Amino acid sequence: MASCPECEATIDLEDEDVEEGQLLDCPECGAELEVVNTNPLELDVVATEEEGEENGEGSW
Repeated sequence: MASCPECEATIDLEDEDVEEGQLLDCPECGAELEVVNTNPLELDVVATEEEGEENGEGSW
């Protein structure tokens, strides 16, 4: 079991059903998440291009 780093919602995943690098969506807030560690199960928010542009990254 893991929690969404964006909204802290509990995400019930079986450790053996996920692989490192796998992408999934949070059922509560819809954030795109990546499995960054499988033992213990750890998720991180995937940064989109739009977010990078909002922060001034990727623009001249």
